[in-house]
Amino acid sequence: MGQHGGMAEASYAIETHGLVKRFGKTTALAGVDLAARPGSVLGLLGPNGAGKTTVVRILATLLRPDDGAASVCGYDVVRDAHQVRQLIGLTGQYASVDEGLSGTNNLIMVGRLLGLSRPQARARAAELLTRFELSAAAGRSAKTYSGGMRRRLDLAASLVGRPRVLYLDEPTTGLDPHSRNEVWGMIRQLVADGTTVLLTTQYLEEADQLAHDIAVIDHGAVIANGTPDELKASAGRQVLEVTPASRADLAAVAELLELLAGAAPSIAIESGQVSVQVESGRSLPGIMRAIDDAAIELAEFALRRASLDEVFLSLTGHRAEEPEAEGGETAGKAGAAAAAHQLANLTGAADDRGHL
Repeated sequence: MGQHGGMAEASYAIETHGLVKRFGKTTALAGVDLAARPGSVLGLLGPNGAGKTTVVRILATLLRPDDGAASVCGYDVVRDAHQVRQLIGLTGQYASVDEGLSGTNNLIMVGRLLGLSRPQARARAAELLTRFELSAAAGRSAKTYSGGMRRRLDLAASLVGRPRVLYLDEPTTGLDPHSRNEVWGMIRQLVADGTTVLLTTQYLEEADQLAHDIAVIDHGAVIANGTPDELKASAGRQVLEVTPASRADLAAVAELLELLAGAAPSIAIESGQVSVQVESGRSLPGIMRAIDDAAIELAEFALRRASLDEVFLSLTGHRAEEPEAEGGETAGKAGAAAAAHQLANLTGAADDRGHL
């Protein structure tokens, strides 16, 4: 991730065609086509092991594809790797900050790796700490930071070089809802400023909240793409939610819905709700009559559009949070040394670090 010069002319900030990557006998990517418009968020959605991180590593020039092509702002990730590194920032699944350094010194270190002078690095660190609401903790060791603060510091580190394109690989993994909302707000602000974001996630709500376009990836292949609304519409079904007044009627309602809708219902024990996918609203009067004939009193009866979670389930046969073992995915908990080594690879400045 580095400072950028002029960009090659390109319609898309990120583009891949037929991307293939194998690890031994495992095919991690089986011909992936992606396109992200400048100043937008492309959500790459899929379960653990689907190939998301492999895509990110290729686009970050950390892996070479076995076949196909990928470009960032018109620059080929293999042929023009140095130019690509000047344009990108990367934040992985686990915060890569040095816990022994303060927030300020973490960002100064990154700035020095990127070739900034000490005054430039210090000024950029102060600017980013203010932007990410970390100024009050700037002098504290990062090990005293909460999970949300570490993630914000990690995101700030990826922006020191003012990247045009930012890769966020499951950026809110392990965060509580409040911290996740904070990170979402930061991402929205970055995009409003013109940054293009590739967001990999297995959180359906995260993709729905942030992504302008979504590509669903499973077993190393893109199986669907479109805007969140387009994907929901493509499911072709709506969801009927029925809540009986008495929990004792849950099983009876589920049995009726399965019979009349021709699909397996889902029972939420805590909320006392039964939901089932239906082809259209035309079936609702018959369902209501059957429930009435069974003398079941209802507290709620509602029809809604399918959620991204339900779209994903219909596309893949499993929910996004259900992991799949896939040998190609090698993203583990990287230590500080590994993170620093990766950062040096991205900056191309490993041999010219200077002094902090």
